[in-house]
Formats: sequence, C-alpha cells, structure tokens
Amino acid sequence: MEFQAYDIALVPIIVGLVGVARTAGLPARWLPLLAVVLGLVSGFVYIAPDEPQKAVLSGVVMGLSAIGAWSGTKNTIQSLRSKK
Repeated sequence: MEFQAYDIALVPIIVGLVGVARTAGLPARWLPLLAVVLGLVSGFVYIAPDEPQKAVLSGVVMGLSAIGAWSGTKNTIQSLRSKK
C-alpha cells in the first residue's frame, strides 16, 4: 500500500472536524469514534473507492492518527498551562 502526501493531508482535516464537533457540544467520549468514522468515510470516498480493504485500512490509520494528534496537542497545551 502506498500513501501519498495528499492522502495523509486528510489527518489534519479530520482533527479540525473533530474540533468543530467538540465545540458544537459533542461529548468527549464520542470524539475518537467520530475521528475513526471520518477516516473511514474519507477512505471510501476519496482514497480507495474501488478497493474496500485499502479504504478500511487507510481510513482506520487516518482516524487513529487524528486521535493521536488531537490527544497529543491537548496534553501539551494542558501541561503548558499547568506550569504557569
């Protein structure tokens, strides 16, 4: 499987959409599920519409990457705020 730069560029878009959902009031416990669902949708619609196995794998990887990026950023900001 080959990831291209514009495929991986969907991860920050998923992070942004999850952030919008959080701001709109979606409970925090549903945010990881939303990220994986958005990853799967983008996998099936954009990355590999004709290859379901590749779409699922790409979508799960993007969704989990978005969760990690979101969590890492959140933890870093909380750590910096607590040091003040």
